[in-house]
Amino acid sequence: MIKITLPDGSIREYEKGTNSFQIAQSISEGLARNVLAAKINNEIWDSSRPINSDSTLSLLTWNDDLGKQTLWHSSAHIMAEALEILYPGIKFWVGPPLENGFYYDVDLGDHILSPLDFEKIEQKILELARQNNNFIRKEITKVDALTYFTDKNDSYKLDLLERLEDGNITLYTQGNFTDLCRGPHIPNTGFIKAAKILNIAGAYWKGDEKNKMLTRIYGITFPKDKELKEYLVLLEEAKKRDHRKLGKELELFTFSEKVGLGLPLWLPKGAMLRERLIQFMQKAQTKAGYLPVVTPHIALKELYVCSGHYEKYGADSFQAIQTPHEGEEFFLKPMNCPHHCEIFKSSPKSYKDLPIRYAEFGTVYRYEQKGELHGLTRVRGFTQDDAHLFVRPDQVKEEFCKVIDLVLHVFNALDFKDYTAQISLRDPNNKSKYIGSDENWQLAEQAIIESSAEKGLRTIVELGEAAFYGPKLDFMVKDALGRKWQLGTIQVDYNLPERFELEYTGSDNQKHRPVMIHRAPFGSLERFIAVLIEHCGGNFPLWLTPDQFAILPLSEKYNDYAKKVQADLLSFDLRGFVDDRNEKIGKKIRDQELMKIPFMLIVGEKEENEGKIALRAHGKGDIGEYNIDDFVKYVNQMIENDFNQKLIS
Repeated sequence: MIKITLPDGSIREYEKGTNSFQIAQSISEGLARNVLAAKINNEIWDSSRPINSDSTLSLLTWNDDLGKQTLWHSSAHIMAEALEILYPGIKFWVGPPLENGFYYDVDLGDHILSPLDFEKIEQKILELARQNNNFIRKEITKVDALTYFTDKNDSYKLDLLERLEDGNITLYTQGNFTDLCRGPHIPNTGFIKAAKILNIAGAYWKGDEKNKMLTRIYGITFPKDKELKEYLVLLEEAKKRDHRKLGKELELFTFSEKVGLGLPLWLPKGAMLRERLIQFMQKAQTKAGYLPVVTPHIALKELYVCSGHYEKYGADSFQAIQTPHEGEEFFLKPMNCPHHCEIFKSSPKSYKDLPIRYAEFGTVYRYEQKGELHGLTRVRGFTQDDAHLFVRPDQVKEEFCKVIDLVLHVFNALDFKDYTAQISLRDPNNKSKYIGSDENWQLAEQAIIESSAEKGLRTIVELGEAAFYGPKLDFMVKDALGRKWQLGTIQVDYNLPERFELEYTGSDNQKHRPVMIHRAPFGSLERFIAVLIEHCGGNFPLWLTPDQFAILPLSEKYNDYAKKVQADLLSFDLRGFVDDRNEKIGKKIRDQELMKIPFMLIVGEKEENEGKIALRAHGKGDIGEYNIDDFVKYVNQMIENDFNQKLIS
């Protein structure tokens, strides 16, 4: 017999070799019908795979993210089977699940694929799904796997096999399709009731621009047709909210091929938005005891060799900057933390000085592949709201909790209500990816786990997602459309202080190592603003929006009065402009509605004579006449109420 521990802590006994589906049946036939896979001792397994030892078990359904991932992984295989039938002779590289859906990279050979082919692929996927074919797992030796894919003349799978070790190789078969895959998969194809091919794109083999261009086919499936229809509606709304589209329409940012791919140019309105976010964070940081620092955009190669960044990221960085001095190399900085270590080291420190909190809006540079660049969410130059706290070991948990408070303050102010804290730990089975001792890693990971529990955060644990120098707490935020984004991050680091030989004098008059806490509540301004644009659809909070008002004179006769109103409002720190174009008032209103200006102040003869404005609100229409002082009070009260309501909630 084996003991199975369920998520509620209860323990049940079963015969050795019982599988997750059978355990689900023993609990509820209804539950068993919905099981897609199982989490066994933190590994995802097929529900049909026998369990031979005492284990923890979580049953995964469509209601679980990991259940969805399993269904979409299986869907990639079904799509591959459909493609092989429709386009004989094609070859496959990899087909992973995504946050929403899946893709498969395909070598089409002489075949040509276009959006006109999507419907027949979808129909073939559903035809195969209705066959209710089981996903059959087979463990295979490396020799047999090499023979199998050599016979198929499949160079892509043979390349994958080169990196796999004997004893860890599995094939999965459903219907007439067999693929090299570690799994897991859903029990059978019949769970899939709706399918949609979303897009096709080019993708270099292995992501290397020197390799052949493959075709990446994106798709998504659902267990109910209704869910697909709801998703497609959501997809249309996402297109309307696309930050690249709104960024252009609202005149926030642009890109230039002459400047360089992945290097955003901030236009005046975008710069104002960005600056107000910076001011918001600076105010919160000053209150929390942070000290501002500024560091250069480049540094000698030796700095990043010392920190370990060169070893880990040097090959993927911008190439070294050569100087006239022989052997002297500079790099564009990929991280701010090594610079801050040198600032800490610039003068002696006592235990009484700690914690020391250095903060910088530092711009960093990373050479992302051309095909991976995407608007502001994936760029080559970005600004982090970076800070590094140097603390005594006994201060780690307290300071970590304070940083959590700061992150939540940001989320509340900007209406991000749905988030999960991901505890990102190192992979215990592959410690070569990380620097530092087991003891320091254990201390750092424990500090994050305890702090998260103390703050009552909803958490998930992900092994292998830590930074190379320390574990992290990554905040996974859902936007208004339910899409998940990784924004703020906090990291505990015992290793960089060792590498940089940082010291402080303790109360015992001996030298001690500080602990570093890395934190960035925004993450990067570029990515954060992209997510914010899509979250609010360009309708920014009133305190943040670049222009809070537009003054619309009924004719040019009232331009002078409009400019006087503007000057009065600017003196009260409200932001806006006069739309003095020679256009009819209806067009001006429509244009400012499209620009999502919160308030339109219409002025004509009556308003000039009475010293008032006729007020319109974006999306609401006319809301009455106001004198200047009352309008200022109205706006400030709205901002104050908005802040108070969010901070209370």
